[in-house]
Amino acid sequence: MIQKTPIAILISGRGSNMRALIEACERPDYPARIALVLSNRPDAAGLEIARAAGLQTIAIDHKLFGKDREAHEHKVDAAIRASGAKIVCLAGYMRVLTPFLVNMWEGRMLNIHPSLLPAFPGLHTHEAAIAAGVKEHGCTVHLVTPGVDEGPILGRAKITVQSDDTPDRLASRVLEQEHRLYPAVLANFINAQ
Repeated sequence: MIQKTPIAILISGRGSNMRALIEACERPDYPARIALVLSNRPDAAGLEIARAAGLQTIAIDHKLFGKDREAHEHKVDAAIRASGAKIVCLAGYMRVLTPFLVNMWEGRMLNIHPSLLPAFPGLHTHEAAIAAGVKEHGCTVHLVTPGVDEGPILGRAKITVQSDDTPDRLASRVLEQEHRLYPAVLANFINAQ
């Protein structure tokens, strides 16, 4: 029986990358299991998906903390630690993290970003890629560091930008790659520990 590393997944919305991780973790040979799905938005659709999969979920609404992002993150950190998770996977978690949470999980927090970093950090990556006229676009899994989308790259998946791509079409094709890349990179990351 394989020893599965407990992970926490942080989401803010529909949780499509979370779903890809759930499916991977259901495989007997996959080296991770999901100890917690946490959202900063109580209405995140992904929470229902996680509950339907029988996973422990929690919502810690960032709005209740006003501008005190670190106070919110103290609650998030406490919930992750209480779950027993050893690795944190950001999967569409739409919060810029403070140094507190980043430092607490240094070297153990992964993020997936919809561009080939270091190109196009932050938001609106598909619009930026089309506007820049790049020939290749894709996604990146990286370790989280204090700089936004600046951490060491653990894996990338590339696609060719088509001449008729719109931001939505490009986003859809990149998302397919994200769903393949994130579980593969997470498994490699755990197996290398």
